[in-house]
Amino acid sequence: MHDECNINDTVIHVAVECRYAGYIVIADELKDDAIQAIQALKAQGVEQAVMLTGDNQTVAARVAQKLRLDAYFAQLLPEGKVAAIEKLLSASNHKIAFVGDGINDAPVIARSDVGIAMGGLGCDAAIETADVVLMTDAPSKVAEAIHIGKKTNKIVWQNIIFAMAIKGIFIALGTFGLATMWEAVFADVGVALLAIFNSSRVLR
Repeated sequence: MHDECNINDTVIHVAVECRYAGYIVIADELKDDAIQAIQALKAQGVEQAVMLTGDNQTVAARVAQKLRLDAYFAQLLPEGKVAAIEKLLSASNHKIAFVGDGINDAPVIARSDVGIAMGGLGCDAAIETADVVLMTDAPSKVAEAIHIGKKTNKIVWQNIIFAMAIKGIFIALGTFGLATMWEAVFADVGVALLAIFNSSRVLR
């Protein structure tokens, strides 16, 4: 019989007809892209990756080491997770996003600046509370969503600046009688079409 004291995962003891038959070890497995997801988030400019979990200290420490997290909080009930996120919010001037999928994560998802729910296997409470819902349970999709968001934001500002600049130029020309009808049409319809073509780059 293996020494139970050396087991760091959850242990369930089994008895058959009042006689001890042994125990079952239950352990969570890291998703295939978990390490890649943390690396991608760091590459996207995420300063700190922190884990809030209800698992015990030993399991949390092992997972945090494998993922190379900056910090972790273990053995947390839902209210403990909220207290931990409150502590992180008060200690930082930056926005904090929380990613979760369980009913225990719903309060933290609601309290964080950006709540992200994993929609594939996530519970309804987490999904309804979240600001963003990922339709798969792949952690790497979080970094991909951030990348798409940044790219979209960049294109939106490009379109705004481009449209305002072109319209401003043609308004000035029109004021001095230097703009024709066709130039005015370009300033209106043409700029709109160019903005649409520029926005279509997001599809790639």
